[in-house]
Amino acid sequence: MQLDWTTFVLEIVNFLILVWILKRFLYQPVLQAITRRKTVIEQTLAEATREKTDAQALEQQYRTRLDTWEQEKAQLREQMLGEVRTEREQHFAELENALAREREKNRVLDERRLQDLERKLSDDAKGEGAAFVARLLSRLATPALETRLVEVAIEDLQQLSDRQRRPISSAVADANVTLKVTTSYLLPEEQRQRFEQALNRAAGKVVKPEYTQDAKLLAGLRACVGPWILQANLQDELSFFAEAIRHGDAD
Repeated sequence: MQLDWTTFVLEIVNFLILVWILKRFLYQPVLQAITRRKTVIEQTLAEATREKTDAQALEQQYRTRLDTWEQEKAQLREQMLGEVRTEREQHFAELENALAREREKNRVLDERRLQDLERKLSDDAKGEGAAFVARLLSRLATPALETRLVEVAIEDLQQLSDRQRRPISSAVADANVTLKVTTSYLLPEEQRQRFEQALNRAAGKVVKPEYTQDAKLLAGLRACVGPWILQANLQDELSFFAEAIRHGDAD
């Protein structure tokens, strides 16, 4: 069998033409389509990657903002709780101070009321005591008691020192001044004479007393001339007793 080079060459040419045709009209469009598809896919993947990256960045940003917001919220909550605690403590302190002032005020008022009550009870008791003593002395006031009180006055006059007699001497030196003697009962003559003798000795001269009676004295006598006064009677003693009670209350 002989090789026909012409045919062989033509076959090769045909094959090359076929290959060119296939490449030109089939492979090249397919390749271009594949390339375009690949480009689209790559663009899509790139877009998806970019969007994913953006989404991750946005997510991270949101997470950061959320964390920051949580921190700020915690700080604000702590600050608010601190302010509430401070305000509550201030209110409690003010309330405690107000209660303390109210307790002190009530204590002072109670103490004052107690003092007033004690003073009233003391005044009542002392008043009742003075009234009781007055009633008792009124019942004990008799001529015999007056006689004894006049004797006490005579003894006091007899025991006066020179210094104590000077006021009496000065008082009776004025002739226009009268020495008045007041008794509750009529003095017996003998006792009156002894009283005048003691009075003359104390005055350093003879005096003529002017006698009067006053039942308010209860018993005893009261002698006065000028500023000098001799008190030896129940009424004056009761006055001294009441005055002592008042001074005791004032103290």
